[in-house]
Amino acid sequence: MKMNGKKAVILALVTALVLYIFFFDFIVAQGHSMEPAIRDGNILIISRLRYGIRFPWQQKYLIQWALPVVGEVVVFYTPAGEIAVKRVTALTGHGAFYAQGDNSLTSYDSRSYGFIPVGNIIGKVLGY
Repeated sequence: MKMNGKKAVILALVTALVLYIFFFDFIVAQGHSMEPAIRDGNILIISRLRYGIRFPWQQKYLIQWALPVVGEVVVFYTPAGEIAVKRVTALTGHGAFYAQGDNSLTSYDSRSYGFIPVGNIIGKVLGY
């Protein structure tokens, strides 16, 4: 089946949008809270499907099949609604986790705002 150029571009855009919404995301790290592991300006690859399926504009999963593991680096919404990149340092049985930056001197993290609901997780950092 031959596809003209316009249809191919539309198909590529729709495919990229679906991949972005449900599977992967890319963000640029800002700040020094995760140094030395993640440096300011690193491009991070985020797996949106590591813990379940959710729409980006919702803070709960449609289907959830896993919880974060202590030691994983995750991207999540803080209680103030800001996006943060931190390492999971503790889990509770109530669907919440505690997250800290590797650079404790400059990190604004769970030591300041407490436990975060698992539903706030955007995804797991796969690479940087």
